[in-house]
Amino acid sequence: MSSVVIYCRSGFENDAAAEITFHAAEQGFAGYVKAKPNTGYVIYECFEAQHSDEIIKKVDFKNMVFARQWFAGTLLENMPVEDRVGEIVTAAVDFPLCSELRVETPDTNEGKELLTFCKKISTPLKKALEKQNTVLREPKANRPVMHIMFLTNNTAYVGHSYSYNNSPFFMGILRLRMPSDGPSRSTLKLDEAFNVFIPPNEVEARVQAGMRSVDLGACPGGWTYQLVRRGMFVSAIDNGPMNDDLMQTGQVKHFRVDGFKYRPEKRNITWLVCDMVEKPTKVTSLMIDWAVNAYAKELIFNLKLPMKKRFDSVYECLTMIKEELNKYGISYELQAKHLYHDREEVTVHLNVTKVPQSLYS
Repeated sequence: MSSVVIYCRSGFENDAAAEITFHAAEQGFAGYVKAKPNTGYVIYECFEAQHSDEIIKKVDFKNMVFARQWFAGTLLENMPVEDRVGEIVTAAVDFPLCSELRVETPDTNEGKELLTFCKKISTPLKKALEKQNTVLREPKANRPVMHIMFLTNNTAYVGHSYSYNNSPFFMGILRLRMPSDGPSRSTLKLDEAFNVFIPPNEVEARVQAGMRSVDLGACPGGWTYQLVRRGMFVSAIDNGPMNDDLMQTGQVKHFRVDGFKYRPEKRNITWLVCDMVEKPTKVTSLMIDWAVNAYAKELIFNLKLPMKKRFDSVYECLTMIKEELNKYGISYELQAKHLYHDREEVTVHLNVTKVPQSLYS
């Protein structure tokens, strides 16, 4: 088992490839990438077979921006149509005991055509794997997950990931319904961000009704909508008009101000969100200013990506944040993800846990 299989958005294979190469090398592993445009996945082939399992243990999946999901696996080709289950079961004989089975495909039009087949084969596969004691009958926490990623109906990568270091979602995708009263489809980006970045056991403490929040570049209100539905009071910052229904909630105050110039009068803001169309380094500098001056405790913002070198652009911005906050002795948690509802952008979450008072007093 020498392959690390990585799911990504179609069209972002080069970025996912650059990312896994970077992180593997940082951990001292060597290999090469196989990536084809618009396939929705990349393969990192390790020079030493056992390193694929080491990579998915030692590289923190939270640090992977462009990877939706990953697993250590091996390729099965030309499986006999009459006994694909047998081929997969045999290949998995030495797998660790897994808590669940996920039969998946890349997120492409071709992949979606295989989903019906994946559902159909899942039941006999699971029964056979249970009999072999490769997959548990009932899921248990903190056990590995078995993945089968079909590329065609007789070709698949088969492997496993670790539940403490993977995506909990099928195909690495959190699917959400567009609310009927949502002002714009961008609302799904912030909804997904809250679900991905905030652990379920911490939501009640960190996302509360009554909290004060700021939405920079709020018009027409897609992100404000998500703050309002969570019971927050929102300062919506934008020179453009806001959705009338949002304004009638009594939870929103609209300030017709440039989002790059606005600063709150008091340091009582819990959440700052920002989805402004601007160069990523300019947005990053603005977010650093808000963090260093303790204007907000938690920040979620989008970085609009260039057409080329998107990996380089994202990591430049993340490095800027780390260097500046470290310089000022600020404690923080930082994560970035190319979310399912993102397009040519990534979403960043910055949780500022402690700011020396001397910086702003």
